[in-house]
Amino acid sequence: MEAATTTAPHTLSRQAERRLPPGPPLPRPLQTAIWSRQARRMLFACQDRYGDVFRLKIAYEGTWVMLADPDAVKQVFTGDPRVFHAGEGNQILAPVLGRNSLLVLDEKPHMTQRRLLLPPFHGERMQAYGETMAEIAAAEIESWPSSTPCELRPRMQAITLDIILRTVFGVGEGEKTAELRAALRDFLDLTTNPALLLPLLFVGPDRVRSFGPFRRRIERVDRLIHREIAERRRAGDLEQRNDILSLLVGARHEDGSPMRDEEMRDELLTLLVAGHETTATSLAWAVERLSRHPEKLDRLRAEVKAGAEDYLTATIQETLRLRPVISIVIRRLTEPVEIGGYELPAGVSVTPSVYLVHRNPEIYPEPEAFRPERFLDNPPGTYTWIPFGGGVRRCLGASFAQFEMAVVLRELVKRREIRPANPRPERIFRRAITETPRHNASVILS
Repeated sequence: MEAATTTAPHTLSRQAERRLPPGPPLPRPLQTAIWSRQARRMLFACQDRYGDVFRLKIAYEGTWVMLADPDAVKQVFTGDPRVFHAGEGNQILAPVLGRNSLLVLDEKPHMTQRRLLLPPFHGERMQAYGETMAEIAAAEIESWPSSTPCELRPRMQAITLDIILRTVFGVGEGEKTAELRAALRDFLDLTTNPALLLPLLFVGPDRVRSFGPFRRRIERVDRLIHREIAERRRAGDLEQRNDILSLLVGARHEDGSPMRDEEMRDELLTLLVAGHETTATSLAWAVERLSRHPEKLDRLRAEVKAGAEDYLTATIQETLRLRPVISIVIRRLTEPVEIGGYELPAGVSVTPSVYLVHRNPEIYPEPEAFRPERFLDNPPGTYTWIPFGGGVRRCLGASFAQFEMAVVLRELVKRREIRPANPRPERIFRRAITETPRHNASVILS
């Protein structure tokens, strides 16, 4: 297997710079600092001033050309993967996920890994995880306190981590599982620390591993993951197991060779990082929004009890529209491309803005309102609802994440009454690269 290589952002000539769309005149370090803490505000301010196409300059990321027009988004998502490199645009993740991660690969290496990982996330195999998810969610929800403020985001994190341990790693309870859970939890807490993003942007991804706290945590996680891989290779019941690690052990490349330990390690960590924090945060946002709209919560509960799914699906879709966890999608150009009326040079990153597309009033009337009903008769558009990206690089776990959200929300509304702990809606808080409720979705359950 070919590994991804880090490609430094191109240094643009003055002539190329002049062909770019307008953007804030602030120096790169200041733009980087603002982006790391106030990305959403920065996007809205720039759109108000410059329109649906504008540029930002971020340290170690080169130049981003932000896109808010659905036609431009479609051009990016349907463009030639050899020209629109997502892996190259995601290199900031390589120190965390590894060089074999699906997210940092491009072209043939990416498609090869994607084919190996695709089967568990669709069809009967994914549906088979539903009972496990429901069992984990029910046990956790029953343990939550009543009649006192309860922050749901960390509790949703506990649910999604246990689901990953069972469905991805295929481990049950026991001392070794407790050790793995603690190591992964410690590692995930570091990667979602809002104080980490700015240093990461300024020092660059290649130097992150020299950061002591990060190095110690990643070495601990690596040791435990490699232990699980080694034990699974020796297992005699692989054909009877349906967890993703066991499926990867049995997977074969086109030439018949098995996945290397390093490949499996990187993909397991990718599934952990991509599928844990994002799903837990989306669940927290769903409950935060529902708790402030009791009529919608009542409708959801009634339909769930009646065995209906449409309103539950629409609630998840509206949550992901209004509170997307990730604010942009990145593709780095390997050749010049004309987008949005601008001839963009190679080396520039085109970045469809999830936030700005999702708040286009021509597509979503009253875009700031929480209205699941908008999706009951109008399914999400391919290029206007993009919380999972799009094209051949659309998030592999998109269906899995929405299925998991449905299972957890179903168990929650069946078992608990919910009201907000504070009458004021929670603001968006930037936590590293994700956007979370400022007070972790604090509610009172009964």
